[in-house]
Amino acid sequence: MLPVLGLSLAGCAGMQAAPRPYYPAVDVQATGETAPVGTGKADAADDPAIWRNAGNPAASLIVGTDKKAGLYVYGLDGKVRDFVAAGLLNNVDLREVAPGRILVGASDRTDGAVPKIALFTLDGASGKLTALGAQAFMAAGRAPVQAYGFCMGKALGAGELARAYVVLKDGEVAESRLVEAGGTIRAEYVRSVKFATQSEGCVVDDRSGILYVAEEDIGIWKVDLKPATLSAEAFAMVGPDKGLVDDVEGLALAPVGERGGFLVASSQGDNAYVLFDLATAAPGGRFRIAAGRFGATSDTDGIELALGDFGPAFPGGVFVAQDGDNAPAAQNFKLLSWAEVIQSLQR
Repeated sequence: MLPVLGLSLAGCAGMQAAPRPYYPAVDVQATGETAPVGTGKADAADDPAIWRNAGNPAASLIVGTDKKAGLYVYGLDGKVRDFVAAGLLNNVDLREVAPGRILVGASDRTDGAVPKIALFTLDGASGKLTALGAQAFMAAGRAPVQAYGFCMGKALGAGELARAYVVLKDGEVAESRLVEAGGTIRAEYVRSVKFATQSEGCVVDDRSGILYVAEEDIGIWKVDLKPATLSAEAFAMVGPDKGLVDDVEGLALAPVGERGGFLVASSQGDNAYVLFDLATAAPGGRFRIAAGRFGATSDTDGIELALGDFGPAFPGGVFVAQDGDNAPAAQNFKLLSWAEVIQSLQR
């Protein structure tokens, strides 16, 4: 018998969870899927980001990487709205930095020696991307290293549009200010935190000022962004007590109120997704995307979740997961109704 997690479906705004033990994953079918990426017969699709159209939620957009070619924009119907050939982009995130002004960033590993941030603007009405160029942000002369993971957070100082966090292939996470000057946006390195082994997935909780990072073989760490010097604290480590099987990949947030809600992680080792209470790190349920009209997912890298009304198909929020095996077609992204996920966890 599966646990009842005590989650409310009223816009997911009332989600509460007492600490729960580890339980097997429940099956949930995808509500939709995107068109496959253009790079076939390869590990190509990687990471999604979601922009919610507040005026017309059903017209919201998904941005996703083909890490061997560039960046896609999809509608919630899964159809391609735009594609920009932009080289080897791995992870992507976005922030609406002013009303109607959507800034998109991605980790750019096209130059294998110099990590960069590729920047774009997204037109919410047309779904079109405009490339702003790739910005180097680390000091010259350092050992060659690839940009890998990427996430964005709100501005933490005057004159900033946002903060960018690039997870480097050697485990370092570099924070940069994104500032506008002379008609361009540049990345200015601020500080770093280092993990012992390869890390990738990350997400920032703008409410609490906490950065969450997935160290693939170890688990999930939390980094308080408020002190001048960054340090990491264990949040949820790989193991049966947390229901987390390496590799730990994408991370996403289901925020509730001022500080509550859940962190969602891709447990790639057993093709599942795990919810963790943000306050206690207690597991709040596990689910898999099962075979159905749109197929199951496996070997998921990036995930994203946005709560709220996204139209009739996604009334309580939309969850997006990369599918590592969409055979016979190329890899793509699967879309789930978050309300259905919560209902399945409550049964």
